[in-house]
Amino acid sequence: MPQSRDSGRTAAPAAGDTTRERILTAAMEEFARHGIAGARVDRIAKLARTSKERVYAYFRGKDALYASVAAREHVVIAEATQLDPSDLPGYAGRLFDYFVARPDHHRLITWGRLELPGTAPGADDPAQALLARKIDQLRQAQQAGRLDPAWDPADVLALVNQIATTWAAQPELSEAAAAHAVDPTIAARRAAVVTAVERLFPRAR
Repeated sequence: MPQSRDSGRTAAPAAGDTTRERILTAAMEEFARHGIAGARVDRIAKLARTSKERVYAYFRGKDALYASVAAREHVVIAEATQLDPSDLPGYAGRLFDYFVARPDHHRLITWGRLELPGTAPGADDPAQALLARKIDQLRQAQQAGRLDPAWDPADVLALVNQIATTWAAQPELSEAAAAHAVDPTIAARRAAVVTAVERLFPRAR
């Protein structure tokens, strides 16, 4: 079966099926390391202790498999970092911590942005649903007087996310900071992220 770059949805798995989970776990590692174009279904199948045919029984192609892995990762990130509109510096710190501990997860998401930039998300795309929910949370915080209403909530989310992932997105700068910063520690980088967000969007008093 050809390894087409399609965006088809996955087949519904049987309840309690572990093969699909092994495939997703193996695909996470493969995509993070090699990207979408460089990933190989045969390597994924081998790591998942199954066959290529079995992989294609669940996923129509590499793009469909990547979409499932990335969607799951977005949900995991959201649950691990928990946006609190009243404490955006704290949220930024949690995002920073998440990707410091899991740089491969950041690479996984970045590959999708690089290789699938023109792919329109589906109506049921989990990442879009999560973003919409966060923007709504920020808007509600503005209406309640807990966040500066002068900002568009979409801009708030974009800026906080960008600041929080600055170091994860620039590993070469992290290496330079480790060698040349006044304080070369990861704690200093985290403090800078939290302080930057605090100055833009102070914690609600």
